[in-house]
Amino acid sequence: MTAMNPTTDDFAAMLDEAFGGSEMQEGSVVKGTVIAFEKDLAVIDVGLKVEGRVPLKEFGARARDGELNIGDEVEVYLERVENALGEAVLSRDKARREESWVRLEVSFEKGEKVTGQIFNQVKGGFTVDLDGAVAFLPRSQVDIRPVRDVGPLMHTPQPFQILKMDKRRGNIVVSRRVVLEETRAEQRSELVQSLEEGQTVEGVVKNITDYGAFVDLGGIDGLLHVTDIAWRRINHPTEVLSIGQTVKVQIIRVNQETHRISLGMKQLEADPWEGIEAKYPIGAKFTGRVTNITDYGAFVELEPGIEGLIHVSEMSWTKKNIHPGKIVATSQEVDVMVLEVDPVKRRISLGLKQTLQNPWEAFAEKFTAGTEVEGEVKNKTEFGLFIGLDGDVDGMVHLSDLDWNRPGEVVIEEYKKGDTVKAVVLDVDVDKERISLGIKQLEGDPFEGAAGEMRKGAVVTCEIVEVKENGLEVKLADSDMTAFIRRADLSRDRSEQRPERFSVGQKVDARITQFDKKTRRIQLSIKALEIAEEKEAVAQYGSSDAGASLGDILGAALKARGEDEDDA
Repeated sequence: MTAMNPTTDDFAAMLDEAFGGSEMQEGSVVKGTVIAFEKDLAVIDVGLKVEGRVPLKEFGARARDGELNIGDEVEVYLERVENALGEAVLSRDKARREESWVRLEVSFEKGEKVTGQIFNQVKGGFTVDLDGAVAFLPRSQVDIRPVRDVGPLMHTPQPFQILKMDKRRGNIVVSRRVVLEETRAEQRSELVQSLEEGQTVEGVVKNITDYGAFVDLGGIDGLLHVTDIAWRRINHPTEVLSIGQTVKVQIIRVNQETHRISLGMKQLEADPWEGIEAKYPIGAKFTGRVTNITDYGAFVELEPGIEGLIHVSEMSWTKKNIHPGKIVATSQEVDVMVLEVDPVKRRISLGLKQTLQNPWEAFAEKFTAGTEVEGEVKNKTEFGLFIGLDGDVDGMVHLSDLDWNRPGEVVIEEYKKGDTVKAVVLDVDVDKERISLGIKQLEGDPFEGAAGEMRKGAVVTCEIVEVKENGLEVKLADSDMTAFIRRADLSRDRSEQRPERFSVGQKVDARITQFDKKTRRIQLSIKALEIAEEKEAVAQYGSSDAGASLGDILGAALKARGEDEDDA
């Protein structure tokens, strides 16, 4: 009864008998044997109850070349144990892809390079066949520099570096650029190791910038700075070099860590600065060419590779605070004098004005102190006038040398720019480049003229020029000399020491109480005159012993003075 009607357990046992002996699982790679060929298919026995069929094209060159034979053992991918037709579903392509994924994962973990072929172009890059597995090659990872034509790289086995793998999504990203950079780095390292400072090598100019040129030394670039191209001034490398030009250079410096190489061309030539002090002694004159003009001066080439600087202060004797470009021009030939040579700093200081006569020396030779000159008022300042003179030099008239009597601050207002004036040379200081002039010296000093007649104690007649609260401003008769009578000196009597009782134009007598030639100061006093006259009257007309009063004595003195004046 059991045999006629099998139970569920019996049915399970029958299935296990049919398939249980195999450990094969769908979605895995299994081994099988080629048992027959049917047209373009290979019949494969993988140990199941049924066989599977695989297109011969999936075996690639092995099938095309007739190397696939009955009895050969092959690996295939088991997609399904049995389909609707009762056949096993097998695939050689998927088996190879699975094998590739396993190998690629190992290579990815170890950081090893893999071999593949670029076989198609897609958006953003290319597809690469990695022995069955398809990877994506971004366009930026094709080469170190952008590649316009990828044709020569297609279908050619070449190394790649796996950047990223995602088996679940079936994504692989590779790079050819990383491989090239590593190779290049290895070559650079080897080349750098072979280079030594001072070594002479040949290279090709690869690129030119404002600051120099990059020279390819056969796999590694070196920088040829613009200052190391030639001993002479080079404004731009294109003056000497062009891209693609083969040049001989010397290795100046090599940085083994950064692989930076500094090159030089001028180092292959003799250094023109050797023995420079003997060639260009201080004080010697030479002719040079202006090569560059800056705000602070001009550079002059004395010979190829030797330049000196004319500082703006050494350009002109008379033109101060002016841009050098207004005195010299680029490419102009000029005569210069060597002022200083510093072979260590490779500097030569030159002078342009020293090749011309010092205009202050020329002026001093032509116009000695006391000579009268004429010139135009160039400028007015708070301390005097500047007058243009022969030789394009200026002289200064100080405020104190404008007038003998009046304040300079007042007199200077009478002059304006452009006026032609005469003056006397007072002093010429060649070292300080100063010429002192005087306008008041054109006339004699009235103080000196009157000095012989005036002395302390003398009585003078004055005319009141101005009445002030603190005294009187007066002018001495028959002269241009002025003096001041203080309020306290206006009278012997305190009640009469009032300036307002005097008027402008009024003439008064006063006694000189101070006369100083150095300070040109005259001090007058009416009070001192009154006291002196009183003493004189007392001595002449009476004494205390005679019993005469002071009023009687002064009365007699005044009467005597009146009689003298009438007689006169």
